[in-house]
Amino acid sequence: MASNSTKPSGLPGKMKKDESLLGKLGGTLVRKKKLKEVSDLQEDGKNAIITPLLHTDPELLPEDTLLEENAERTILDPTSREDLNFKDLQKVLIDWINSELEEDRIIVKDLEEDLYDGQVLQKLFEKLSGHKLNVAEVTQSEIGQKQKLQTVLEAVNVVLRPLDWNTEWSVDSIHSKNLVSIVCLLLALAIYYAAPIRLPEHVSIKVIVVKKKEGILQTAHVTKQLTSTTTEMMIGRSERDAFDTLLDHAPDKLNVVKTSLITFVNKHLNKLNLEVTELESQVHNVTFAFELMQDGGLQKPKARPEDVVNLNLKSTLRVLYNLFTNYKNSE
Repeated sequence: MASNSTKPSGLPGKMKKDESLLGKLGGTLVRKKKLKEVSDLQEDGKNAIITPLLHTDPELLPEDTLLEENAERTILDPTSREDLNFKDLQKVLIDWINSELEEDRIIVKDLEEDLYDGQVLQKLFEKLSGHKLNVAEVTQSEIGQKQKLQTVLEAVNVVLRPLDWNTEWSVDSIHSKNLVSIVCLLLALAIYYAAPIRLPEHVSIKVIVVKKKEGILQTAHVTKQLTSTTTEMMIGRSERDAFDTLLDHAPDKLNVVKTSLITFVNKHLNKLNLEVTELESQVHNVTFAFELMQDGGLQKPKARPEDVVNLNLKSTLRVLYNLFTNYKNSE
């Protein structure tokens, strides 16, 4: 008798496979959703940390916000880049640099792009001061460039220190092409070394001052005066005297001057059985000596007692020359 049984249908098995596939697909979607949620959560957390630090002016570049705690940076407001007076000032400074470095065949076209690596600043300072700096002539690496800048700026700061000049530049600011710092540095050099140029008067720019305090960047928009009147700027120049010229441009004659002053000093000290052989290191009781000179009616020395104590030869020469001019004929 023939069996009426039929083959089992394959539908239930297929359904199970489909359910298994959907289950896997659903599980994958759930995992992806959870991963996205975790990623979004991490991003939110990152933003929560970074956002307070980026509470700055929208005109700032990312590198302008990289400051240490309590550090401050002054950045040119973009609106001042087109200021005609500021452009004129830059042109005057560029022409001055090119004139000074003509023999070196150096041509500066842009202050930010041509001065940041220290090469031009090195040559300019050496030309103005008459002193050769111990630095590599050509440096391509960032480390080498910053080392050169460090040497140049240290030398500049030593020269300007007696005038209590407000140094508004640093290795990082110059190397990061901060135009405000570069212009301030050049102005200081031009004024101190009595550059034969006429600086535009009353040049002011708008700057953004960025400061980091308690992990938060704070910004302020202020107006910064770069130049005043020609007369006022000449005050910085009038601080220079014959000894500046001597040490800057005729160092070969320095020993002649030192010998003459030592002879003068020993002429009077021999009466006390004292003798000086080295001006830089054999001067004592300087503050008391300064007081005696003023009590005696002598003009107040341009140098400070601490400059002499710190073995600043130029300051020592100034003090002795002050004495020499008043007592050279006395016995």
